Amino acid sequence: MHRQDLLLRLHHYQPAFIEEHSFKQRAIGYISDNPDCFEREHGPFHITASTWVVNPDRSKVMMVHHGKLHQWFQPGGHADGDADVLRVALKETHEESGIDASQIRLLSQDIFDLDLHHIPLVNGVPAHSHFDIRFLVEIDDRLAVPGSHESHEVRWIDLFRVTAFNNNRSTFRMVDKTRRLRAFDAADLRFGS
Repeated sequence: MHRQDLLLRLHHYQPAFIEEHSFKQRAIGYISDNPDCFEREHGPFHITASTWVVNPDRSKVMMVHHGKLHQWFQPGGHADGDADVLRVALKETHEESGIDASQIRLLSQDIFDLDLHHIPLVNGVPAHSHFDIRFLVEIDDRLAVPGSHESHEVRWIDLFRVTAFNNNRSTFRMVDKTRRLRAFDAADLRFGS
């Protein structure tokens, strides 16, 4: 797969928040000009992919305690040369949660959220920035979550408590988008759609 697939996804993405419009334009420009953007060694920016994992009734979100940054995030990671960001996001979700890939249900092939964030100098790795491409998935929260060596801890967190674990703007956006999904789903049930 070529980076044109990601560029196409980005062109079709309709951001819900103002900052995402800027991230979108910057990502398109950067990816267009840098064929090596999927390599983590590539300059001050590179592509990462993650998933926003919700349970079936959208009342909980799966969060991972990141081993190196010591913060709670959604599952995800570096593309490491793989231009198929959706595959990367799903693989990282499986690896970090320990949940079998067959139990991870992709809710849409469309981008769910787009972020540009700075990573400080950690363990000798120079400071850099990620364009993080995010997809929405569902996992049954009744399944055991074994976790893995990549994560200190993996847990389900009530949607209304997620920002107590990570209160950055990008987490707020995804929580808000999930609340909108819940409202939309509730309206569908009320009107029999």
